[in-house]
Amino acid sequence: MRDGAAAARLARMARRNGQRGRQTLVWLHAVTSIGWMSLALCLCVLLLAGPPSGYEAARTLDKQLLAHLATSSAFTGLMLSALTAWGYLRYWWVLAKFAITLTQLYVGIVILSPRLDALPEAGAATGAGPMIAASALMASAIAVQAWLSVAKPWRHTPWADPRWRTPPFPPWLYWAAVAIPVLDFVVWRAVLGAPAPLLSLIVVLAFPLYRRRRLRLAAA
Repeated sequence: MRDGAAAARLARMARRNGQRGRQTLVWLHAVTSIGWMSLALCLCVLLLAGPPSGYEAARTLDKQLLAHLATSSAFTGLMLSALTAWGYLRYWWVLAKFAITLTQLYVGIVILSPRLDALPEAGAATGAGPMIAASALMASAIAVQAWLSVAKPWRHTPWADPRWRTPPFPPWLYWAAVAIPVLDFVVWRAVLGAPAPLLSLIVVLAFPLYRRRRLRLAAA
């Protein structure tokens, strides 16, 4: 009887730990997404202010915080999908968020950041018009993603089996997913001078393999 009661207590503690970990990961996803949208609007205002102070502040904001919030928002969103019943491909609204996020990251990192670095230090505020529009569109796209998260429109995708139930993952995975963006900010800012999503990228690429193996074992 005592062994059974102890096992029940441990199971309850594990469930509570998992719930708290998931809630914390949801909170971090919300905070980084809101921060990403807010800083995109700040970037828009700084670009409107023009050179030299506006452009210099925009570059600092982009390198030191905005890019990290963007990648952290994407990472936490992917991990929430992986660790919960939402999955990667089960719901159209999740796929829509993935598509918007990946497009934003590509445009922001590959197109906008190099152009931001190329803006003149002084002189007339020329060449910033497309970047101002892109920053405003980025903030608007994040607002659309927020609506998708709240409304959760549309049904299952053709690749989803509604009868399938995702088995629970160990609670420590939620806490690890919370810690990784923090480590990416602290460690790489100290080493490289700016945050870099290196750990996040490794986990995002490797975790689907672990997830697939765990799902297969649960189904066996």
